[in-house]
Amino acid sequence: MASSFSRFSQTLLLLVVFWGITSSSNAQLSTDYYSESCPNLFSTVKFTVHSAIMNEARMGASLLRLFFHDCFVNGCDGSLLLDDTSSFTGEKNAVPNRNSARGFDVIDDIKSAVENVCPGVVSCADILAIAARDSVKILGGPNWDVKLGRRDARSASQAAANNGIPAPTSNLNRLISRFNALGLSTGDLVALSGAHTIGQARCTSFRARIYNESNIDLSFAKTMQSNCPRSSGSGDNNLSPLDIQTPTYFDNKYFNNLIGKRGLLHSDQELFNGGSTDSIVRAYSKNPSSFSSDFVTAMIKMGDISPLTGSKGEIRKNCRRVN
Repeated sequence: MASSFSRFSQTLLLLVVFWGITSSSNAQLSTDYYSESCPNLFSTVKFTVHSAIMNEARMGASLLRLFFHDCFVNGCDGSLLLDDTSSFTGEKNAVPNRNSARGFDVIDDIKSAVENVCPGVVSCADILAIAARDSVKILGGPNWDVKLGRRDARSASQAAANNGIPAPTSNLNRLISRFNALGLSTGDLVALSGAHTIGQARCTSFRARIYNESNIDLSFAKTMQSNCPRSSGSGDNNLSPLDIQTPTYFDNKYFNNLIGKRGLLHSDQELFNGGSTDSIVRAYSKNPSSFSSDFVTAMIKMGDISPLTGSKGEIRKNCRRVN
């Protein structure tokens, strides 16, 4: 009897250990993940993000874009933040990011501040997610509870960044296909594209549109041409706002712009060009609360793309390099 009980106990122990291992490796993200381990996390992040945006309003859009570009390449794992070294090629010099992705110094500042209050606890991937939410809120957009518990990747992929982040020249089918491949719907595509209500783009990203395309408001095109010369190599890095109406305020004016043929990027105007997404754009232009609600839902879905949880990955001490 004692022997049978002993075997039962051993079996039960093995099951408990096995369950613990599988549950930790399949751990789910949650909004209260750091409630005990880092209770001052949100206030710490928000203080630094707010300071950065007060210093430069454009930074809010830059931080939001970092989160997009991180999640679209092998999931929301902080891989975008890793610097190149002599033996490691990261994602910062991939075509969509080179001379374009910015705000890494702000992420460094946030990480340092968070490490001061709870060292070795919060991942860089989660810091990106919180900073994106705070940026939207500070610039007048919606608020939401961020799901947390991501861990940081030990690797990165420049090739995946080159192939995975939709180019500003993408057509609607390409955009829908890429978003669908990540579990994001066509509606999510339109809602998330509304992030272009803030931020700026480089001349090289929209030159072809403002000089060569016909589905563009002529006065808008001429205004954009004044800061973006026709010749390639001249003024390539000159900046223009993605939303000419309220470039530093998070609202639904982006969709009004599309209806008026004032989308700056080709990929923007593709959302309202006689295709399947026209009706969504029109609805968002009339109903800002509907856009805000759908944007929040889509941001949460995007944040769920292939996170590293449990024992996968690591909690980086420095967001720019693996431990």
